[in-house]
Amino acid sequence: METASFLNESGIALTEANRPYEAIPLFRKALIMEPENPLLWLNLGVAQQRTGDYEEAINSYQRAIYIEDEMADGWSFLGLIYYELEQFELSEECYQSALARDENSPKTWNNLGVLYFVEGSFEEARNCFEEAISLSPLYYDALLNLRDACRELEDYRAAAEFGRILSGISGRPLSSIRISGE
Repeated sequence: METASFLNESGIALTEANRPYEAIPLFRKALIMEPENPLLWLNLGVAQQRTGDYEEAINSYQRAIYIEDEMADGWSFLGLIYYELEQFELSEECYQSALARDENSPKTWNNLGVLYFVEGSFEEARNCFEEAISLSPLYYDALLNLRDACRELEDYRAAAEFGRILSGISGRPLSSIRISGE
């Protein structure tokens, strides 16, 4: 017998396998069984966002937050979608709301830093990236972003040090500023 939990797990696996169109009906079916489950709404939003259906993804994230306001991930994912839509003020508000609920999220700190970086607020970006790294010292995206923020601030000594750390982390190219998804 299919349970909401089984459908959710299957939907997550499909979303992670880049098959969000197949995942969405599973999340919807699970929501018929458990309409007030905020994680189901959150996971539905992730799948919808991956299909490019931002309006529905926003609705799903908002529903998850409505059910459980303290869900930091819901606020963070909402911030990410507003960032993708270049609605930076709303994105910042969501990231701040996420951090108010979980100040120990390196991804949220990193993503807020990327937002500041894109807006040209390099010192604020640097502070966010440093916070992300203090929580997760080998967090590749935050290290890369911190290196770039230091370059923008002309702190070449620090940028070189972060570049050195990055070169010791294998498997990823040293490119440019990165936002962290789900």
